[in-house]
Amino acid sequence: MAAPAPVPVAALPAPGASKRDIRQKVWDCLEGSGLAEFPRPVHGRIPNFKASHQACCSIKELDAFNRAREVKVDPDKPLEGVRVAALQARKTLLVPTPRLRTGLFNRIVPPPGATKEMLRICATAQGVKEHSVPVGLDGKARVDLVVVGSVAVSEKGWRIGKGEGYADMEYAMMVSMGAVQEDTPVVTIVHDCQVVDIAEELLGDHDLTVDYILTPTRTIKTNCKRPKPQGIIWSKVSYEMLEKIPILKSLRYREKQAGRDVTLQDEHSDLANADTPAVFNEKAIEDNTRPRAVMGSAQTGQHYVPSDSLSPRSEGSGVVTTVFVGNIPPSVRVSELKCALREFHATPLRLNWQGAQHRAFLDYRDKATAESAVSSLKGLSLGGNAVRVELAKNQRNKGQVEINSQK
Repeated sequence: MAAPAPVPVAALPAPGASKRDIRQKVWDCLEGSGLAEFPRPVHGRIPNFKASHQACCSIKELDAFNRAREVKVDPDKPLEGVRVAALQARKTLLVPTPRLRTGLFNRIVPPPGATKEMLRICATAQGVKEHSVPVGLDGKARVDLVVVGSVAVSEKGWRIGKGEGYADMEYAMMVSMGAVQEDTPVVTIVHDCQVVDIAEELLGDHDLTVDYILTPTRTIKTNCKRPKPQGIIWSKVSYEMLEKIPILKSLRYREKQAGRDVTLQDEHSDLANADTPAVFNEKAIEDNTRPRAVMGSAQTGQHYVPSDSLSPRSEGSGVVTTVFVGNIPPSVRVSELKCALREFHATPLRLNWQGAQHRAFLDYRDKATAESAVSSLKGLSLGGNAVRVELAKNQRNKGQVEINSQK
């Protein structure tokens, strides 16, 4: 009987090798040895590899998996087998939204009576889109097991991702939400050639470590003692990242309200160079948050606004566009909304507060600015409620306009 073929091993990182060097060696090894699988090329990705399903299946042998009721698994292709296993075991499966663009998690909800084949479909990228519901910050997620993809990992549990920091950020956000505890196990699925030596000095406080490594040939318990991230390290977060990850803005607002230091990486220089229009004109906002009503208005809660303040007019090259904010809890005051708008860099020209109707209307100088504000405010939570933010259905385009129609 022929001896099994030796497993390709990525070249040992040279002394002083960077994370980028290690990634490149692993990607080159997978492609050069014929181990890489769709999607190709694996460069720049969490790489899929031959026998990834075999590696995934070994998770069923982990007590940590068998005890878990709620499992978070990244959306990467090589982790598809773990998503299938979680669904087949009737566990709650949470999958992060791609690049965290629209929130943090989606909870996979298979159709009633789903067959094994349907569960397999639900575990694919397309299935996640079609058979999931979003879980917001107030969704009370309690994750018992975290499964992440990796480009490289050491037997000590030190992990290198593809370089964009999403897995590290997801974990830090889960800590901030209270969704994971200090002892929540973290598992990664890789090919044997992805297990390499990693110098500890390459790791930062924000880097996620792993407790178990599953490969097609073995299960490694790392016994890693290095602490996992204790939450979001705001001093490493840039304004650019806030713009890319709207839910991060909501978490930052929450933490600031709780009295934590949420100073950003580039905040000091930004504040030093800020133009006056970038902050609220408190008097103007105060004037525009007082309830206005036209005499003769009979119904409580209806506010009619004179055309001279809300009819469209050019502000630069655009036309004033209104954003609707709904589902505002009765306990929330207008000052809290103003503070949130500052934090989210979504300052309006005017704010029309209608607290009794649990809503507000924000005027922006043009449609592009309004749409940017809507994007920035996605995931905003006030008083424990996720608020509804969208372009107002009835833009104030002529004469006196009733704004009570948007519920």
